[in-house]
Amino acid sequence: MKKIITLSVLLFAGFSFAQTTQNETAMKYAETITIEDMKEDLTILASDALEGRETGKRGQKMAAAYIKAHFEELGLVGPVKDGPNPYYQNVVLKSSKPGDIYVKIGDTKLKNLEKVLYYGNLTVENEATTEVVFVGAGTEDDFSSVDVKGKSVLLFNESRGGRSKAMKLAYKKGAKMVFILRTTSEEDFAKMFKMFTNYFAKGSLGLADDDNKEQSSVGAFYLSPSQAEEIFGKSVDKLTKAITDKENGKKNALKKIKPGKVSFKVGFDSKEIISENVLGFLEGSDLKDEVLVLTAHYDHLGIGKDGQIYNGADDDGSGTVAVMDIAEAFVKAKADGNGPRRSILFMMVTGEEKGLLGSAYYANNPIFSLESTVADLNIDMIGRIDDRDLENKSYVSLVGADKLSTELHEISERANELYTNMFLDYTYNDPNHPERIYYRSDHWNFAKNGIPVIFYTTGSHPDYHKPSDTVDKIEFELMTKRAKLVFYTAWEIVNRDGRLIVDKEMDPNEKR
Repeated sequence: MKKIITLSVLLFAGFSFAQTTQNETAMKYAETITIEDMKEDLTILASDALEGRETGKRGQKMAAAYIKAHFEELGLVGPVKDGPNPYYQNVVLKSSKPGDIYVKIGDTKLKNLEKVLYYGNLTVENEATTEVVFVGAGTEDDFSSVDVKGKSVLLFNESRGGRSKAMKLAYKKGAKMVFILRTTSEEDFAKMFKMFTNYFAKGSLGLADDDNKEQSSVGAFYLSPSQAEEIFGKSVDKLTKAITDKENGKKNALKKIKPGKVSFKVGFDSKEIISENVLGFLEGSDLKDEVLVLTAHYDHLGIGKDGQIYNGADDDGSGTVAVMDIAEAFVKAKADGNGPRRSILFMMVTGEEKGLLGSAYYANNPIFSLESTVADLNIDMIGRIDDRDLENKSYVSLVGADKLSTELHEISERANELYTNMFLDYTYNDPNHPERIYYRSDHWNFAKNGIPVIFYTTGSHPDYHKPSDTVDKIEFELMTKRAKLVFYTAWEIVNRDGRLIVDKEMDPNEKR
């Protein structure tokens, strides 16, 4: 009995020593992720010289070249076989700028970017006349009470996520066009119009060979309250009252708003352009056929019509340089004989700001099979403190860790407990959160294919998507700490004995 106890103690001591040694090794290389390196890289990527890194434009090409040079200098392998540059996965896109787009209500012609705003890729080359039915807030229950097939719909919804779901639902049910009212105030519509006109005027990008119909089958006109009133001959107050009545059990409340009639045309001027995902590959050892992917998007919004540069320091310069520095830490570990057991693909994706295009392209055309991909750790905006009133500023918001793999969530929690001791915020992980962040960055194109993901962010702030998102506002100490958490989580994933177990299926209510 004594011998058995002694053997157990020795085995436990040996395991504890090995675990401690592994922890110390991880900490050694995490310390190579420094504020100084991050500041140096971000100052270049978010400089005026890179012109806001708009997808397909010169600044994006310059950023891609800078990232590629970093990967080459580290000695990462360019894994792309079918192109002229092994570090670039060429992403073929179709650029569509607004052409002849308008709505006619009665005898009044409302031109796009002058009186109305059109957003989307749905094209209607010849003027169409259509009946417009009111579908309330555009919920599933609202649509069930109104026949919309072959007609157009108008909905009122102040929630971004609610509008997005309603728009897709409308086309699924056979609607010809969607008209959206997002405020009951003419003043608020004017503010929204001013805020988004330049952005909508730039047009849209989509994958040229697009198997993902989410990218190409929807569009909507945003209308003012007075324009909506003119369609139905009813005040906005009566429209909102119909929504309230429906919610209070009056099943026919929406039908009492008699259909209106409009004509519209949606024409685009289109051309093909090439952008690039930038890839660097670090081969593992005994489990090298399994691949962990680390992603961040390096594109941003470019230059506005007024000439102001949208530098995108936090969105997503912060995530980009974090992945660059994490790559350097793993390369140093391998050089010292402590390389990862599994392989790692460090991938900076293009076109996130245009609809997650680069990651969608990779998911459709993977360099390493999706079956061999164990997880995606995606970083998008980790350099700031958001505009929520959080007591603990040393935090990071995590999305998706528990959606598909219990083990991944546990690894993430344990890594934080052992090493970084930050407040892990799961506010955005709630499937009912109105921001629907789970679907709004590049991890989604892995998650929807059954690959476990963690999305690291710190949420929005007053400079989000503004020219004022600049390097001087970055909290580099916190940003570095957040990057280290990603490193520690990645370290465990690539070095553990067993592959992450996918023990959950996607909730059907969480389909995008």
